[in-house]
Amino acid sequence: METKKTILIVEDEKNIVDILRFNLQRAGYGTVEAYDGEDGLSKARETNPDLILLDVMLPKRNGFEVCKALRGEGNNVPVIILTAREEEGDKVRGLEIGADDYITKPFSMRELIARVGANIRRTTVLSPAVDTTTGAVTLAGDLSVNAESHLVFRAGKPIDLTQREYDLLTFLAANPNRVYSRVDLMEQVWNYGYVGDDVRTVDVTVRRLREKIEENPASPVYIRTRRGMGYYFSNAAET
Repeated sequence: METKKTILIVEDEKNIVDILRFNLQRAGYGTVEAYDGEDGLSKARETNPDLILLDVMLPKRNGFEVCKALRGEGNNVPVIILTAREEEGDKVRGLEIGADDYITKPFSMRELIARVGANIRRTTVLSPAVDTTTGAVTLAGDLSVNAESHLVFRAGKPIDLTQREYDLLTFLAANPNRVYSRVDLMEQVWNYGYVGDDVRTVDVTVRRLREKIEENPASPVYIRTRRGMGYYFSNAAET
């Protein structure tokens, strides 16, 4: 029998936690709750959840700080930022520090459950012991991937990618030189249709991925832009 996936809810409003817990458990997930940022960070480390629903405005330590701390420790658990703010800057900041997704309050429970499921389906536990000299297939140039361990290497050295960054890279690399619009990528990589300003999610994730795999992110070799159309992976490996 498949092990039940666990969601860590980090939210200081008890009524929202109660609603989220009820609906997530009804959808078949286990839940762990924290009501401030410090407790949330502690429980993320202790319980190793499959996904974190992380509010931005939290006592003791805000959601941005919690997410940044986890990513700084090499923890790539999927994180969905919950925010009551409409400001574009908050959403972009969350993505830039390593969050995989965001959803703005008030949100429909149906949409939230769908996004939780989409993120968890793309989560794979990384193997703790990987031989970095074997098993990796070249994507282009000095960039390679071990599909079994879900690790990406540049010049033989492992790159620390989030699950979403890995999914985006491998999807584009599996279809080299084919241009995908932002809407296409939302459907194919994020696994749900275009909603509102989700286009920004794609742009930020591409930029974050370039910073990790490109020698010069301002002049990318692998993830390229076709102006007015979208993004594509170039296997020409021009240097």
